Amino acid sequence: MTTISTYLSVSTNIDKWRAIAAKKPDVHLETSYYKAHISKITSIDAFIKDRRLFNYALRAYGLGDRTQAIGMTRRVLEQGVDKSNALARTLNDRRMLEFAKAFDFMGKGAASISTDASIQDVVSRYIDDAMRSSQGQQNAGVELALYFRDNAPKLTSIYGLLADKKLPEVVQTALDLSPRMSSQQIDTQARLLKTKVNLADFADSKKLERFLARFSTMYDYKHANDPGVAAVSSNPLLYSAAAQNQGESPSVDFSLILRLQNASRTS
Repeated sequence: MTTISTYLSVSTNIDKWRAIAAKKPDVHLETSYYKAHISKITSIDAFIKDRRLFNYALRAYGLGDRTQAIGMTRRVLEQGVDKSNALARTLNDRRMLEFAKAFDFMGKGAASISTDASIQDVVSRYIDDAMRSSQGQQNAGVELALYFRDNAPKLTSIYGLLADKKLPEVVQTALDLSPRMSSQQIDTQARLLKTKVNLADFADSKKLERFLARFSTMYDYKHANDPGVAAVSSNPLLYSAAAQNQGESPSVDFSLILRLQNASRTS
């Protein structure tokens, strides 16, 4: 199956896939631990010391790559979110700001992190992450597409996009930009992306799906030889057919698809 066909299959049956992810033994075990122990946390130190709780919370907020950045995360929590110069507000990382707001020990107190609403929000986010990761084991492009769908509409700045490792990969792939641009100065990257990306488009569901269709097409083309990834030439009209079945018009860039199709045939 192509990346876009798998993505559409998952995204249109998202509750089913979330339920499947929640029942996986490792996810169920960690979720049960979080629910049973988070109410016992009374301080930032206690929170960080219990690595199972701490790592669960980080992963829930898309910060699974920050589990070793304990010093910085501690400073984020200690400074809270009330002041404009708080670290969580100056990092240009939406994920870290959301994490700091959810675990606002300094402003709302430790009791706020163990309310029913707080626990449900963290658990829901964690299961979403587990569901995306499970899809990524079969096709990394599907995980990226799902992650972009869930997070790109929340972006407020190009720097926020660049602070997240997964979002730039989707943009670079969709726009056929070299991944080497990530080694450039952050301001240089930002200037380039500002000329190519309108963040407001990601808040428009139809424009977002068109962008993900382009990403999926480019992803399959670039990873045609990877296990689990179908060649883009196998069915270039698949996305259009799937979207029309949902009563939508995706306005896929067919000229791009045809160029890639012809390239794959002649290579």
